Amino acid sequence: MALQSIFFFPFFGFGFVLYFLPWIIALVRGKRDTLGIFLLNFFLGWTFIGWIVALVWAVKADPPAIVHYVQR
Repeated sequence: MALQSIFFFPFFGFGFVLYFLPWIIALVRGKRDTLGIFLLNFFLGWTFIGWIVALVWAVKADPPAIVHYVQR
């Protein structure tokens, strides 16, 4: 029984990391819409298309924020 748990937990942990890989990439890259990537990955990551969309979104560069200054 203990031998089964030794083999089960690493595969379970690896699967968890692999499933949430787009969200982890977004966290590491400091994306602005990390919550959106997490929610997409959480709800649609089980479909291959949802996981790929979340991965592309996580890898895609954020557009620069445009700040307009108004003089008074």
